[in-house]
Amino acid sequence: MRQVAVIGGGAAGMTAAITAAREHDHVILLEHTAQLGKKILYTGNGRCNLTNRRQAPDCYRCAEPVFVKEALEQFGFDKTLDFFRERGLFFKERDGYFYPRSLQASAVRDCLLGGLAEYGVDVRTGFRTSSIIKEDGRFLVAGRETSFSADSVILACGGMAAPATGSDGSGYGLALRLGHRLVEPVPALTGLRTRGTSLKKASGVRTACRVSLYIKKGGQRILAAEDTGELQITDYGVSGIPVFQVSRYASRALADGDESWIVLDFLPEYGEEEGDRMLEALLSGERADRPCQEILCGLFPDKLAAALLKAVKVPSHLPAESLTEKQRAYLKRAVRAFSMTVAEVNPFSQSQTTAGGIDVRDVNGATMESKLVPGLFFAGEILDVDGICGGYNLQWAWTSGWLAGKQGRL
Repeated sequence: MRQVAVIGGGAAGMTAAITAAREHDHVILLEHTAQLGKKILYTGNGRCNLTNRRQAPDCYRCAEPVFVKEALEQFGFDKTLDFFRERGLFFKERDGYFYPRSLQASAVRDCLLGGLAEYGVDVRTGFRTSSIIKEDGRFLVAGRETSFSADSVILACGGMAAPATGSDGSGYGLALRLGHRLVEPVPALTGLRTRGTSLKKASGVRTACRVSLYIKKGGQRILAAEDTGELQITDYGVSGIPVFQVSRYASRALADGDESWIVLDFLPEYGEEEGDRMLEALLSGERADRPCQEILCGLFPDKLAAALLKAVKVPSHLPAESLTEKQRAYLKRAVRAFSMTVAEVNPFSQSQTTAGGIDVRDVNGATMESKLVPGLFFAGEILDVDGICGGYNLQWAWTSGWLAGKQGRL
């Protein structure tokens, strides 16, 4: 019987351990915290959006997109549902987003814990792996007081996001010492801290918005990413799903020393010409004798209307008909293209996932086995793969964990 050591007891590690044990391997699961799957409990605001019906290349970010494609072809959306159905989990679907029917993330973790027990996985919590050495075709996995010998090792230690759940980046060092390369880890799915002209006065407002992130690289202005949804204005900058979706590009730009900024369109449902006509009609129509803030409050929350006017130095009490052409132009631009420079991204402690990690060029996308060290496999966030919001990072955990657990026996 083969001996398999899985390092990391999160979503990917537990999936890998269950899968390997089902293949009749003897599996030991090593987790450095006191609790398995802690991060699962926080996903989807405690409801656990575990996958998504829509699976497309643009849902995953990776330097080698074919790597993710190859993996998902082996174990994708349908097989994920089958995997959990076998564990007794029922689902609730909302617009393609899948949750446990109970809407409790603990149900997903309990399914995995049940699988570990069913297949006799030897679980060791509180075990911090200090080194992995391969000699004579076998691995020696060592901790402070105990060591284990294994035919193969699965590194599923996670990334650096949400360190309170145990993700501390410790797996990177283990992989580096075995010859692997690291793409610098940066926070992803997080808020953006801005400087210069801000919307601080509108802190707490939630509103529809198109968020476009631009990067200045080599003297060129590049649209890196954009997304539309509910923006959350904060005292430090902006947050919300559309901000999360573009944040990894801001993180990478900052890490590379490149300038980045966001452009906010507060009328995303209107085309450019249609929106401009509508604004012009508001500012010069029958109610043009009313204060600008009163007019804008027909479109936006009071605090946002006041912040937009303040940003372009237009008194809130000024009648719209009294606006100069320049003031009118500035106000329209603030509504349709409000620009803010990104100073920082929120840290890992406030991020949902990690962009960067072990370079996938050194890993086989069909099996998750290292190309450098036979018998060494990777799973989950430790790899340089990150998904957008919507269950994609957990789908990657299930996919890569299953492949690593299969140990190439497809």
